[in-house]
Amino acid sequence: MWDLSYALPSLLLLLIYLGYYYVLPHIPTKRNLTFVSLLVIECGSVIMDIVSSWVDMNHEVYPLVIEYFTNSLYFILFFLRTYAFYSFTANVLRTDSSRKLIMHLLVRIPAVFGIFVTMLSPWIQKIYYMDENGYHSGPWYNYIYVATAIYLIGTYAIFFICKNRLVRRREAAGIFWYNTILMIGFILRYIFPTLLLEDTFCLIAIVIIYLSFENPDFYLEGRTSFFNSKALKEYLVEISEYKEYNMFAVVIKNYKDVREIYGAQQMALGIQMIGNFLQKKYSNSLVFYYRSGRFIVLGHDKFNHDRMRREISERFEKPWKNNGAELYLDAGYIYMDPKESSRSADVVMNMLTNALGKAESTVDDLIILGEQEFRDNAKETEAKRSLEYAIDHNLVEVYLQPIIDSLTKKIIGAEALARIKDPSGKIISPTIFIPLAEKSGQVIELGEQVFEKVCKFINENDIKKMGLRWINVNLSPIQFMRPDIGDKLLAIMKKYNVNPEKIHFEITEDIMVEESLLTKQIELLQNSGLYFVLDDYGKGYSNLSRVKKCPFINIKLDMSLVWEYMREPDVMLPNVVNTFKSMGFSITAEGIEDEKMDDAMSKIGCDYLQGFYFCKPITMDEFVAKYS
Repeated sequence: MWDLSYALPSLLLLLIYLGYYYVLPHIPTKRNLTFVSLLVIECGSVIMDIVSSWVDMNHEVYPLVIEYFTNSLYFILFFLRTYAFYSFTANVLRTDSSRKLIMHLLVRIPAVFGIFVTMLSPWIQKIYYMDENGYHSGPWYNYIYVATAIYLIGTYAIFFICKNRLVRRREAAGIFWYNTILMIGFILRYIFPTLLLEDTFCLIAIVIIYLSFENPDFYLEGRTSFFNSKALKEYLVEISEYKEYNMFAVVIKNYKDVREIYGAQQMALGIQMIGNFLQKKYSNSLVFYYRSGRFIVLGHDKFNHDRMRREISERFEKPWKNNGAELYLDAGYIYMDPKESSRSADVVMNMLTNALGKAESTVDDLIILGEQEFRDNAKETEAKRSLEYAIDHNLVEVYLQPIIDSLTKKIIGAEALARIKDPSGKIISPTIFIPLAEKSGQVIELGEQVFEKVCKFINENDIKKMGLRWINVNLSPIQFMRPDIGDKLLAIMKKYNVNPEKIHFEITEDIMVEESLLTKQIELLQNSGLYFVLDDYGKGYSNLSRVKKCPFINIKLDMSLVWEYMREPDVMLPNVVNTFKSMGFSITAEGIEDEKMDDAMSKIGCDYLQGFYFCKPITMDEFVAKYS
């Protein structure tokens, strides 16, 4: 009556998958637990499909109670399996309704109703019934197809609605294909009910799930058995909304140098020993390896971070011995306690990554990431959003700060400064958004917007009447090193009919590390008629010989040099100014905040002065109103 030839091989493969998956470590997320449940339910379903079919084909041998028990158990597992596939998809797409009571109940109604009717079938004979001729389908038998169709349609619906939540294309393809395989198996069962083909298609779907989502290799660090950074991220994504946790990180200091000293193989053994020590010492917590000698211990009970640092430090004071080799390592530590359960995984991972980099080289033994650090990070995140929005919508504002002739005390030039605002209209400090723009590469678009608006300002206003001979525009190192920077700048100046003499480009000392590249790039741009100013001299790689080789027209003294001279006047700064002037450079002193600083910088020979004493940076409209 029923052909068991497809079901038996499927059962053997399922048992292999279940055993293999069970012995490997996997993080205790709902998705992984759902997959284990799915494997167990599917194994039970195939077993009971075989057993109940065998009993039904030999019904005269078995008592009626056995026939009812085996068939009822099979149909119960059938409904559970159908729901389990849907539940797995919901977990992957993060639409699980378990925390929303009404939805939690609604999505279970088709399966619960089918199980309830199945359990009553020995008496009401709706799904199936037994008589002296054996097994018979009941009047409501087709409900198993209705319930299956409901969950398959629901799965496709949430997939197409929420698939943008998936980062990897492999995962989206996996969801689509394993549900399509289930649909094919469902149709074939309806057409060929005696072949037990659906179990084979369910097995194929589970294989696709395994390859797309549940392969433990995705979540284990290559050379060890520790969970990797991907496992940490996925675990945080799930628990961050409802479960409190804290983390303690152990970072091997100067890992790259140490790895070169001991060699890759010995270092891998050392990593294994450290991880084993942490797993044994903190067995109630999860240990993740974040690569490059960085371990994360995550627990849901409150950590005593001082005690943990002391315990782990005591172990690091001893050598890590293995196969005759001894590794002497030093470690830094990070403690993180996201007190708010709503803290997003992205925020936590971003803060953790930054702190891990600092811990590797800092002299501090312990970095604590608490509420203040999270608030600072929130400001940085808001600044990133504001920066992206301003750049995308051409909303970068340009403020101008006057540069004053030290002899006449009249305005002679101005510096263009980029400003962006947060959603409330408050200006975000350049010390926050400029580093973010440099790190993300957006500084190129930022600089181009500022430069174009300066050119437009010069085109639309008579800057000579304002007393301006030029406007200084900052060029970031990333902008400056682009081979096509000259063509871009000249194209914008040509667009607004701006003479190159009216714009001076400020570049910082950071660029001077690559001396040969700096000289080559400046000479190339100067041949196009562009002029350059060295900004922030004294803040970074100050070197007179390097400055001498570069054809700047002006040197701007960093405010730190000016303020230090005002605190303790000496001969160094006047000598530096005289040296530069003898080399043909004009000098600008930044950070002038009062009359005393004005007089002092004028007396030592500075040509130009800039600072709040004369005027703070103001909008272009305010600048026109004030200086016209």
